[in-house]
Amino acid sequence: MNDTPTTWLQSLPKVCLHDHLDGGLLPETMIELAQEIGHELPAEEPQALAAWFKQAADSRSLERYLETFEHTVALMQTTENLRRVAMEHVLTLAADGVIYGEVRWAPELHLTQGLSMAQAVEAVADGLMDGMEQVGQAGGRILVNQILCAMRHQNNSLEVVKTALAYRPLGVVGFDLAGPEDGFSAADHAEALDLAARHFLPVTLHAGEAYGLDSIRHALVAGRALRLGHGVRITEDITARTLAEIDPTGELLPDADREQTVLQLGEVAEWVKNRRTTLETCPCSNLQTDAAEHLDRVGLGLDFEPARSYEEHPVALLLQAGFAVTINPDNRLMSSTSMTREFAELARYHGFGLTEFFEVTLNAINGAFCSQDEKQALLRSVQMVYSQLALQEQEGESSVSGA
Repeated sequence: MNDTPTTWLQSLPKVCLHDHLDGGLLPETMIELAQEIGHELPAEEPQALAAWFKQAADSRSLERYLETFEHTVALMQTTENLRRVAMEHVLTLAADGVIYGEVRWAPELHLTQGLSMAQAVEAVADGLMDGMEQVGQAGGRILVNQILCAMRHQNNSLEVVKTALAYRPLGVVGFDLAGPEDGFSAADHAEALDLAARHFLPVTLHAGEAYGLDSIRHALVAGRALRLGHGVRITEDITARTLAEIDPTGELLPDADREQTVLQLGEVAEWVKNRRTTLETCPCSNLQTDAAEHLDRVGLGLDFEPARSYEEHPVALLLQAGFAVTINPDNRLMSSTSMTREFAELARYHGFGLTEFFEVTLNAINGAFCSQDEKQALLRSVQMVYSQLALQEQEGESSVSGA
């Protein structure tokens, strides 16, 4: 399926776990909202504005990448604007083939014009409901929940968790720590994380993106994270060794190919793999921020060198090694991406087909913070579509095979 058009990929039922609300605004909407409030944007035409965001985000720096949010967040400071952005986000997800999504955002960044956290969360909840109703009226079905983020370098995490707990009935399903990882450990937010744990609020933490293995360790130990936002730096806890190195005498594996390379996992990687801790990988975003290790250097003990192309990203290796990998867009505007584009790049550069797409979707369903009943419904929907596509592929249908 290396040259497969995106038509059938777009129609695949998808589950999206790592998607930032303030990273997915439509350029047309940004221009309209900016004119209403007098905010100056770097471009006044939708295509040019989209190109500016892509160029600014493609900077090899997470810090520079985050600066682009100054424009989007500035437009999301009122009830009306938050509601509209949330509604449009649902419609964007539905057009992308998403049937279940969890959209994350930091309410503490949206209070400059007098909103309380509660009012902001209610506005987003209303917008998500508006979008879901529109999709339903058009004959579709989608469920989108909220994950509330606190910023690692600020001191609002306890209030954010309290707000998340209060609004669980309106579809708030989890808590996250976002922002700079280096120098801002999850352990700094112990009180908030303890409160989330006491009330069984699921936690997914940005970790293993801008900082290495220690941030993952802190997320698992201090944060009790069930999922890792990105988590791609888990490769730092993987060692590639030949069977001759593992069994130099040949007594354990006397008939084995002695030069065969296997991956040995450290204690953190072993825990993440065996406990099925979900990796919310975002390949396009990772390439922009130099977050992922070059595939050819994984396990060799060399200095970190980032992947600079989709072909160099270690996502396929992590999936093959048994990690609970999921695929996500992170910030649709900044990365000029979507779930469909991410799938298309995986097909093109790593040979992903129905088997792999089903596996990452199943991982996403299992890692989702929705109810078990909803997961079962999602699984049935996904299995039905994939069974039909597998049958078409066997019969040589061009829509699936790319022929």
